Amino acid sequence: MAERRKRRFALTGLAAVLMLFGVPAQATAQQQAAPPVTVPALTNWTAEAGSYDYGDGTRLVADSEAERRVAQTLADDLRDAGHGTVPVVGDGARAGDIVIGVQSGRTSLGSEGYELHAGQRLSVTGATETGAFYGTRTVLQLLAQGDQIPAGRTIDIPRYPERGVGVCACYIHVSMPWLENLVREMAYNKVNQLLLELKVQSDAHPEANTWGYYTKDEIRDLVALGAKYHVEIIPEINSPGHMDPWIENRPDLQLTDTDGNKQPSRLDITRPEAFDYYTSLIDEYAQVFTSTSWHMGADEYMLGSDFARYPHIVQYAREKYGPGATPQDAFVDFVNRVQAYAGAQGKELRIWNDGLTGANTVPVAAGTTVEHWLNVAVKPSQLIAQGYPVMNAAYALYLVRGGFHSDTRGLYEQSWDPRSFEGEKLTSADGITGAKISLWPDNGRGETENEVAERLWPALRHIAQATWGDPQPDATYAEFTARGTAVGHAPGWRDLTRTPVADGTYTFRTDGLSFTAQVQRTADGYVTLRTADGCLEVRGGKLTLNVPLQPGVAATAQACAAANTLQRWQLEPDAGGYRLVNAITQMTLSPDDGRLVQYPPDRLPSAVWHVS
Repeated sequence: MAERRKRRFALTGLAAVLMLFGVPAQATAQQQAAPPVTVPALTNWTAEAGSYDYGDGTRLVADSEAERRVAQTLADDLRDAGHGTVPVVGDGARAGDIVIGVQSGRTSLGSEGYELHAGQRLSVTGATETGAFYGTRTVLQLLAQGDQIPAGRTIDIPRYPERGVGVCACYIHVSMPWLENLVREMAYNKVNQLLLELKVQSDAHPEANTWGYYTKDEIRDLVALGAKYHVEIIPEINSPGHMDPWIENRPDLQLTDTDGNKQPSRLDITRPEAFDYYTSLIDEYAQVFTSTSWHMGADEYMLGSDFARYPHIVQYAREKYGPGATPQDAFVDFVNRVQAYAGAQGKELRIWNDGLTGANTVPVAAGTTVEHWLNVAVKPSQLIAQGYPVMNAAYALYLVRGGFHSDTRGLYEQSWDPRSFEGEKLTSADGITGAKISLWPDNGRGETENEVAERLWPALRHIAQATWGDPQPDATYAEFTARGTAVGHAPGWRDLTRTPVADGTYTFRTDGLSFTAQVQRTADGYVTLRTADGCLEVRGGKLTLNVPLQPGVAATAQACAAANTLQRWQLEPDAGGYRLVNAITQMTLSPDDGRLVQYPPDRLPSAVWHVS
């Protein structure tokens, strides 16, 4: 256990952390009877005399198959957190053990709640495997603050069933290590739903495999990690708008305006072939995603245009629904056809709210979850009254690369909770499934992944708190953020800001090419490569969200600029050398006919650069 003690936080408990924020020492005595420190805060706590002591003889006691799965995940995480190797045994609990229980008869705990009791032994009990798992997250957070846990009991049950994060990896690629960190952090803070808008490499439609996609094996691995940590990963292919990542090479499916101009971002919802194309993607995603939900987006279909430029859409609607039909009816018709198709595959449909303008006469199919992010004519209260499940995905909760950032401090100080939508504050939580924060790359080069992560972690902990329990468990935001400091990052979380070589001048060599560059670490954990002619930067080709995303684009020496994120690189160890990965495009740098060019690794094998 010596290694565990080396890695343990030097400050134990919220009282010590609060001293860093100037809280008087005498105030810390008041914390002795307070609940132990967790994120989210425990919803209740009954203190008892004594403590539970974790030590060299601790075992994990689990009997049933479900209990053993929870125990084995906890054992893995205890090891990763530096708490040693803890055996999983079947029965015979003794002092110092951690006992995992899954008792289906404990219905009052619901599907995600748990009871934790700390005494001579530490017991975690849920009515379901998920509930018991969440209890172990509390155990890990408490042990992050020391090996001694005050004796007491809590019954901890979430207020909302959906506690989420949305990530658009739809144009600007997001690295797998970053997504893996996110899944672990979500679970650690009891956040259970990850929406991923992304492109999976398609076998059925190879013409769509321009860069930005993930391989099926990458997604399978991520989904497996989510399953282990009870994070449901919901895929989204946005349609019928924002379809350009898929149909830029399929003009036959693109909407055409009255001037004959093709619209690569808009699917022609009147064409049977367009519906067949989209549903074939649902089928292909089902090969790697196990979620029982499908998100089709359905936002901003007419962004920058209007239905008047596409008269065949209203003609389609009137032929199907009568002379009083509107163009919005054709849009809702497409949504409903996708809903029926997904439902036949055992999946519930989710959409964004802004396409529901009230101009339609055809209602959205019952059971469709509406994620409300934008204030439009149809309010959340109306959607709830009509029977739709509604999730709060307010724009106030967005973190946009190079743009708007959620004011987490302000939201906390206002005691924000999921009843506060854009444009409407509800008095009741009835009909609200929960809330999510969203990460969108509107300016893809505006920030690097590591810069986004710095803003993400406080926002993640805040949404965890606001959807699980009391939205303001501490009097000040400083006290609340001290909770995050106390519990730290999830076991297995990787510090992606570390660079593998020291600053200095090096020669980079690979087959057929070499160059000399000064390596200098950036504040966000990447490096710049300064040659005699300037700093290496990916430049050229078509820009998507202000980023050159085409494979084969060259990296050339440009005037060095500290704020230019396209001049930042990762050195990823590989086969005795390093792969050079651009921090924004996430493509590797390889030689091609004497040039340095970026390619996804499955299009051109990544060059291994030897550094001397």
